[in-house]
Amino acid sequence: MFRWLLLLIIIVPAMEIGILVWAGNLIGPWWVILLIISTGILGAYLAKQQGLETINRARDNVQMGMTPQDEMINGVCILIGAAVLLTPGFITDAIGFTLLIPATREPIKKALMKVVRKMMDNGSITIFRR
Repeated sequence: MFRWLLLLIIIVPAMEIGILVWAGNLIGPWWVILLIISTGILGAYLAKQQGLETINRARDNVQMGMTPQDEMINGVCILIGAAVLLTPGFITDAIGFTLLIPATREPIKKALMKVVRKMMDNGSITIFRR
Protein backbone atom coordinates (compact mmCIF):
# COMPACT_ATOMS: atom_id res chain seq x y z
CA MET A 1 0.00 0.00 0.00
CA PHE A 2 2.88 2.35 0.81
CA ARG A 3 4.26 1.84 -2.71
CA TRP A 4 0.97 2.92 -4.26
CA LEU A 5 0.82 5.98 -2.04
CA LEU A 6 4.38 6.95 -2.89
CA LEU A 7 3.64 6.46 -6.56
CA LEU A 8 0.57 8.71 -6.29
CA ILE A 9 2.54 11.38 -4.45
CA ILE A 10 5.11 11.46 -7.24
CA ILE A 11 3.03 10.87 -10.38
CA VAL A 12 -0.14 12.91 -9.73
CA PRO A 13 1.62 16.26 -9.16
CA ALA A 14 3.79 15.70 -12.25
CA MET A 15 0.70 14.98 -14.33
CA GLU A 16 -1.09 18.00 -12.85
CA ILE A 17 1.79 20.29 -13.78
CA GLY A 18 1.84 18.90 -17.30
CA ILE A 19 -1.90 19.36 -17.77
CA LEU A 20 -1.82 22.88 -16.28
CA VAL A 21 1.00 23.90 -18.65
CA TRP A 22 -0.80 22.31 -21.60
CA ALA A 23 -4.09 24.03 -20.70
CA GLY A 24 -2.26 27.33 -20.19
CA ASN A 25 -0.84 27.09 -23.70
CA LEU A 26 -4.20 26.07 -25.11
CA ILE A 27 -6.58 28.58 -23.51
CA GLY A 28 -4.25 31.01 -21.77
CA PRO A 29 -2.89 31.23 -18.25
CA TRP A 30 -5.54 33.63 -16.94
CA TRP A 31 -8.35 31.28 -17.97
CA VAL A 32 -6.58 28.40 -16.24
CA ILE A 33 -6.25 30.46 -13.06
CA LEU A 34 -9.93 31.41 -13.31
CA LEU A 35 -10.89 27.75 -13.76
CA ILE A 36 -8.83 26.73 -10.73
CA ILE A 37 -10.43 29.41 -8.57
CA SER A 38 -13.96 28.68 -9.80
CA THR A 39 -13.64 24.92 -9.24
CA GLY A 40 -12.38 25.66 -5.74
CA ILE A 41 -15.37 27.88 -4.99
CA LEU A 42 -17.86 25.43 -6.52
CA GLY A 43 -16.21 22.55 -4.68
CA ALA A 44 -16.37 24.37 -1.33
CA TYR A 45 -20.07 25.09 -1.85
CA LEU A 46 -20.81 21.51 -2.87
CA ALA A 47 -18.78 20.09 0.02
CA LYS A 48 -20.63 22.27 2.52
CA GLN A 49 -24.01 21.35 1.08
CA GLN A 50 -23.29 17.61 0.95
CA GLY A 51 -21.61 17.65 4.36
CA LEU A 52 -24.56 19.34 6.07
CA GLU A 53 -26.99 16.99 4.36
CA THR A 54 -24.96 13.99 5.53
CA ILE A 55 -24.76 15.30 9.10
CA ASN A 56 -28.53 15.83 9.17
CA ARG A 57 -29.20 12.30 7.87
CA ALA A 58 -26.76 10.85 10.43
CA ARG A 59 -28.49 12.79 13.21
CA ASP A 60 -31.88 11.48 12.06
CA ASN A 61 -30.58 7.89 12.02
CA VAL A 62 -29.16 8.21 15.53
CA GLN A 63 -32.46 9.66 16.80
CA MET A 64 -34.27 6.66 15.31
CA GLY A 65 -31.82 4.30 17.02
CA MET A 66 -30.06 3.23 13.81
CA THR A 67 -26.32 3.22 13.17
CA PRO A 68 -25.34 5.94 10.66
CA GLN A 69 -23.00 3.59 8.80
CA ASP A 70 -23.80 4.85 5.31
CA GLU A 71 -23.54 8.47 6.40
CA MET A 72 -20.14 7.86 7.96
CA ILE A 73 -18.81 6.55 4.66
CA ASN A 74 -20.44 9.48 2.87
CA GLY A 75 -18.73 11.80 5.31
CA VAL A 76 -15.32 10.26 4.64
CA CYS A 77 -15.85 10.52 0.88
CA ILE A 78 -16.99 14.15 1.18
CA LEU A 79 -14.03 15.01 3.39
CA ILE A 80 -11.54 13.46 0.98
CA GLY A 81 -13.30 15.06 -1.99
CA ALA A 82 -13.20 18.50 -0.37
CA ALA A 83 -9.54 18.13 0.58
CA VAL A 84 -8.61 17.03 -2.93
CA LEU A 85 -10.52 19.97 -4.42
CA LEU A 86 -8.34 22.37 -2.45
CA THR A 87 -5.34 21.09 -4.42
CA PRO A 88 -4.99 23.06 -7.66
CA GLY A 89 -5.24 20.91 -10.74
CA PHE A 90 -7.70 19.29 -13.08
CA ILE A 91 -7.08 15.64 -12.15
CA THR A 92 -7.58 16.28 -8.46
CA ASP A 93 -10.65 18.39 -9.22
CA ALA A 94 -12.16 15.52 -11.21
CA ILE A 95 -11.50 13.14 -8.31
CA GLY A 96 -12.92 15.65 -5.82
CA PHE A 97 -16.12 16.27 -7.76
CA THR A 98 -16.54 12.52 -8.27
CA LEU A 99 -16.46 12.07 -4.51
CA LEU A 100 -18.81 15.00 -3.84
CA ILE A 101 -21.58 14.24 -6.32
CA PRO A 102 -23.94 11.63 -4.79
CA ALA A 103 -24.58 9.72 -8.04
CA THR A 104 -20.89 9.16 -8.70
CA ARG A 105 -20.06 8.61 -5.02
CA GLU A 106 -22.25 5.48 -4.75
CA PRO A 107 -20.03 3.10 -6.77
CA ILE A 108 -16.98 4.37 -4.91
CA LYS A 109 -18.70 3.74 -1.58
CA LYS A 110 -19.57 0.18 -2.60
CA ALA A 111 -15.98 -0.50 -3.65
CA LEU A 112 -14.69 1.05 -0.42
CA MET A 113 -17.01 -1.15 1.63
CA LYS A 114 -15.75 -4.26 -0.18
CA VAL A 115 -12.16 -3.29 0.59
CA VAL A 116 -12.95 -2.61 4.25
CA ARG A 117 -14.84 -5.91 4.60
CA LYS A 118 -11.95 -7.78 2.98
CA MET A 119 -9.48 -6.11 5.35
CA MET A 120 -11.73 -7.01 8.31
CA ASP A 121 -11.87 -10.63 7.16
CA ASN A 122 -8.07 -10.73 6.78
CA GLY A 123 -7.63 -9.28 10.26
CA SER A 124 -5.74 -6.18 9.12
CA ILE A 125 -8.53 -3.94 10.47
CA THR A 126 -10.24 -4.47 13.79
CA ILE A 127 -13.47 -2.71 14.64
CA PHE A 128 -14.50 -2.45 18.27
CA ARG A 129 -18.21 -2.22 18.96
CA ARG A 130 -19.90 -1.26 22.19
